[in-house]
Amino acid sequence: MSQKTERLLPILLGQSVIPVLVIERLGDAVPVARALVEGGLKAIEITLRTPAALDAIHAVSEDVPDAIVGAGTILNGDQYASAESSGAKFIVSPGLTGELIDAAEDSDIPLLPGAVTPSELMGALEEGYQCLKFFPATAAGGIDFVKSLASPFTEVKFCPTGGISQNNAADWLKLPNVVCIGGSWVAPKKLIDAGDFKAITELARNATKLTA
Repeated sequence: MSQKTERLLPILLGQSVIPVLVIERLGDAVPVARALVEGGLKAIEITLRTPAALDAIHAVSEDVPDAIVGAGTILNGDQYASAESSGAKFIVSPGLTGELIDAAEDSDIPLLPGAVTPSELMGALEEGYQCLKFFPATAAGGIDFVKSLASPFTEVKFCPTGGISQNNAADWLKLPNVVCIGGSWVAPKKLIDAGDFKAITELARNATKLTA
């Protein structure tokens, strides 16, 4: 089996921070995506945590051609298929199951699955997955824990997400086994609710200055 790394890695390597979005109002999706792209962050993850999520992915894929929109919080095969049909270019999951592996195998859309424990990492490697999400990054052990995984799992590259902020992002990106990070601080709820898309663009510009 293959992770389709030839499709996934360019997305992960293309920017140090991938915005993680929770879109509650469909009308916010396109303006937020445009603001992020203007700030230099083309790859964005819209999580399936709201009823508007799939429609938001579709709207961004149709109306923001420069964006690379992904779907996050994918938990099963049906959600995988729905996200792909909505226009998602990559899929992100907090874990890895046989059902998700099968869905990814049948799809051209690459999967970034989550793994935390050594056993989960070994299981992912057995299935051909070397690029992994580490979630929830801070609560699951933080920087020291991820750093300690580098020696026994030299081939694994992480995208940590969860609890990462503008204040500690650079510390995460210094880790040798971190290729990029996911961050909700780039488009926080308060700015989305206020329609302050210029502020989101500025946060995106600042995030592009962080390097892995």
